[in-house]
Amino acid sequence: MSGRFLQACAHCARFAIIFAAAGASSWATPALAAQAAPDPAAAFLTANRGDMGVVETASGLQYKVLTPGQGDARPTDQDVALINYEGKLSSGTTFDKSQQPTPMPVVAADEATGRQGVIPGFSEGLKLMPRGAKYRFWIKPALGYGSEAQGPIPANSVLVFDVEMLDFVPEATIRQMMEQQQSQAAAGTAPPQP
Repeated sequence: MSGRFLQACAHCARFAIIFAAAGASSWATPALAAQAAPDPAAAFLTANRGDMGVVETASGLQYKVLTPGQGDARPTDQDVALINYEGKLSSGTTFDKSQQPTPMPVVAADEATGRQGVIPGFSEGLKLMPRGAKYRFWIKPALGYGSEAQGPIPANSVLVFDVEMLDFVPEATIRQMMEQQQSQAAAGTAPPQP
């Protein structure tokens, strides 16, 4: 390459730096601007992936075992988990926290079928946990609320959950217990005391 060409390239590089620093990105096409805009969620998860003990599943859910549980049994979509949890944004701001052990369906919600449940990343994380375990989940936007804001949770947020799995039982068992209690209440009999 000629010396003039190299000087011209160096001049163009300096101009591009000055151009960008001056805020001239507004002259760029929307497609070019979108390509250049960093994705904060992706950047956070990329950095987090390298932390000691963090595991990433095929779907992109990241988790860390804080306390291992007991046994090999894990909840399924047919179960209800009894958990303690705290949900935070990647900034550390808490958006939800259980005040007592909370029953939570393990199955993911499905808008198409109207099925009630939790966000996909939370469902996937619960299914990894044995009884007595405590895990931290990092849920990427696609496994959380995506581009929709939900109350205090901004759109495209990474959700960070600390979850303690106290127990889990089949949803059918809970439904049966509730029906028995309703029958006993209707008949005027008191439920048996433990």
